Amino acid sequence: MVTITDVARAAGVSPSTVSYVLSGKRTISLETRRRVQQSIRRLGYQPNARARALASSRTHVIALVVPFRVDLNVPVVMQFVAAMVGAARAYDHDLLLLTKDEGSAGLRRVIGSAIADALIVMDVEAAEPRIPVLASLRRPVVLVGVPDQPQGLTCVDLDFVAAGAATVNHLADLGHRRIALLGPSPAVYERGTSYAGRFLRGFTEAVAARGLHAVSHPCVPSYDGVRVSLHQTLDADPSITAIVTHNEAVLGPLLSEVRHRGLDVPRDISVVAVCPDDMAKAQSVALTSLAIPAAELGRLAVDMTMRQLDGPAPAEIRLLSPRLTQRHSTARPRP
Repeated sequence: MVTITDVARAAGVSPSTVSYVLSGKRTISLETRRRVQQSIRRLGYQPNARARALASSRTHVIALVVPFRVDLNVPVVMQFVAAMVGAARAYDHDLLLLTKDEGSAGLRRVIGSAIADALIVMDVEAAEPRIPVLASLRRPVVLVGVPDQPQGLTCVDLDFVAAGAATVNHLADLGHRRIALLGPSPAVYERGTSYAGRFLRGFTEAVAARGLHAVSHPCVPSYDGVRVSLHQTLDADPSITAIVTHNEAVLGPLLSEVRHRGLDVPRDISVVAVCPDDMAKAQSVALTSLAIPAAELGRLAVDMTMRQLDGPAPAEIRLLSPRLTQRHSTARPRP
């Protein structure tokens, strides 16, 4: 049977340091913590979880709050979840997924029942109504998303303002002058979801700065929704030569409906998608895309949570720079 002494010897630390890593009673450097946790996994050491929790008053559980709404793109959310699960296990923590939309009452219930040491919150709104409760919880909280007034909370996200501008600039550099944006579901805008508003702002500001003409419409994530959106864009203005879609759920229907209209991508119309790289490459035409870095954001959210669990940490906002990859769906417009 592997003992705590075996783990300490393999990690090059004292048994008490291993105990502190497991109990959380003292602050241990990130490098030492990683070394100990790697030794635990390599040797297969199994600490007594109940005794550890009683001794440390910690559950070694992080709660991820992400309401599963009808307009939520579950495959993309699960990329975030998978990254967070892996990152949490590297810190010897588990992830508790909370999918019911309980609002502030749900946050109080989680903390009040002591089932988790910290919270990671997704689906953040611009005018986030849960901020007063989050700020009062006295537990580590990390938001994946940035509200308009974060009030000292720690946040991490893609820089969606810069992302919106990057899609416009890519098309403008190719020579496109009239473009359309198919945005998320109307419900996403109605809720005031942070990422949707920030992307639209960056898109609109870049259109004005480059002297372009553009229209934008929310798009219900269905084939009929795509058909309606294209009627509002291409039928209303046949001179549009490029589409930006900020809606992962409609990529396949969009390309199918464009083909049904007798249009070729990118010869007749260019398409830029905002989505994870694997989704962009899996379409019938490999899409030029602005990447949603779900894996990196998930790992960062857990790292920032663990820093708070290790001791007082200042609030911070981290925005990842957008990365656009040109593939086969964008080209210069035909004369």
